[in-house]
Amino acid sequence: MQLFFGYLASALIGISLGLIGGGGSILTVPVMVYLFSVNPLLATSYSLFVVGSTSLVGAYNNYKKGLVSIKTGLLFGISSIATVFLTRKFFIPAIPKKIATIGSFVITENIMTMVLFAILMVIASLSMMRNGNKKETTDVVPDKKINIPKLLVYGIGIGFMTGLLGAGGGFLLIPTLVLLVDLPMKEAVGTSLFIIALNSLIGFTGDLGHFEMDWQLLVIVTLIAISGIFVGGWLGKKIHGDKLKKGFGWFVLVMGIYIIVKELWLH
Repeated sequence: MQLFFGYLASALIGISLGLIGGGGSILTVPVMVYLFSVNPLLATSYSLFVVGSTSLVGAYNNYKKGLVSIKTGLLFGISSIATVFLTRKFFIPAIPKKIATIGSFVITENIMTMVLFAILMVIASLSMMRNGNKKETTDVVPDKKINIPKLLVYGIGIGFMTGLLGAGGGFLLIPTLVLLVDLPMKEAVGTSLFIIALNSLIGFTGDLGHFEMDWQLLVIVTLIAISGIFVGGWLGKKIHGDKLKKGFGWFVLVMGIYIIVKELWLH
């Protein structure tokens, strides 16, 4: 039964990506930890593979529609991809098993990983709920000068977050691409998926040799999530995404609060 719910949640990851252009990847680590009983640090690695593969399919679908800016994606990726890879290759293996002790409570790397991820979920949920009330705009200022230094700094920040927690960061990427590069929303979503795919898959290569992978589980979950993208794309033609995005944001908020309570008080 637990496996059934795990596979069902894997489908929801892809459906969310196909339906609202993001959000689903924020569920990958909790699904891996609580439904498939994967170690949290290893779960962040699995998340990179699942999110990267699923986003790659989504990016290709958007590319066929002319909704991916390859130039912007590669420019942003200069800093973010390198940061993700270096974080997974050198920073993650250096994290000690025991971080600190507060009284009788021991903060382990597993607890720290899940609490940081839950905080990220809360931030992502608030972003989704706020953006769910905004109408999409497609107006572009064609001669806006791109602030390359700021774009590189954002790339480093999002790259470190992706590398540390295994989340794609679409809720941060999309506003960045809209505000700094002036991409239309639909093109920002497609370009975001392209960047997430590059970040996640190249970051995953930094884990090879550090973890013992359950490739069977990884491939099954990835294929289910990819199938979900096509279901989400089909549903997106029939259902308005804004209200769903806001509702999904509330769900992610509740999940994030639950994880914080579980790891710090019910552990």
